[in-house]
Amino acid sequence: MIRPFLCLLLSLSVCAPASAWGPLGHRLVARLAEDELTPQARAQIALLLAGEQHPTLAGVANWADDLRASDPDLGRRSARWHYVNLGEHDCRYQRERDCPGGDCVVEAIRAQAALLANRSRPLEERRRALKFVVHFVGDVHQPLHAGYAHDKGGNDFQTHYRGKGGNLHRVWDSGLLGSAGLDEDAWLRQLRAQPRPAREPAAAVPPSARWASQSCAIVTAPGFYPPQARLQDDYYAHYRPLAERQIRIAGRRLAQLLNTALDGA
Repeated sequence: MIRPFLCLLLSLSVCAPASAWGPLGHRLVARLAEDELTPQARAQIALLLAGEQHPTLAGVANWADDLRASDPDLGRRSARWHYVNLGEHDCRYQRERDCPGGDCVVEAIRAQAALLANRSRPLEERRRALKFVVHFVGDVHQPLHAGYAHDKGGNDFQTHYRGKGGNLHRVWDSGLLGSAGLDEDAWLRQLRAQPRPAREPAAAVPPSARWASQSCAIVTAPGFYPPQARLQDDYYAHYRPLAERQIRIAGRRLAQLLNTALDGA
């Protein structure tokens, strides 16, 4: 009995995701971005995703997290591309210090966006780049994916809520959205009804370092880490609108990035 139980624990610890927003949040970011694609970008995305089981941005939004099971080697090689640790450095990004070898979400967004825009690259490589970009833009807007190294982006910060344990990263991955009791379509209607974030100037190189710094500033603000690690209902009420805003901004920025990369393709 002990041996199977230990194997179960091991499998759970290996496979448990530390994804930004969870599947629901990533799909919402992608669906919001789909609202703002140009006709040329939309046509290119249809070409790149032809043959996928679900050939939409939302349909591939969680592909990069699913690599843990579907392609463990690529999952391991891309594991550090999901986050960057800026909390200990006043949220100021320095590539040499914070992203050695380009292995962080800031440089992963830039590198994959460049591959996506490069029409000389093989179709399969550009398809994979598109799927990475869709996911990583969502990741960088989840505040704890740009937080502190010492607690692994809140994964090691254990919380208590209504007698149940957890960690702060999970609260932001899925707890804030899940606590509202809305399904995906209801969430999408609610987010679409909110004022659209301001458009930003198009940039040849995605400003992902600025996006990460902005997310980090949320993490390091007073109150983000609950006192004595005890969550109250007012924590969810206070931070859920901020999570919604981050998802809304991520959707617009993803659309702008894809339009810039694909309009001339």
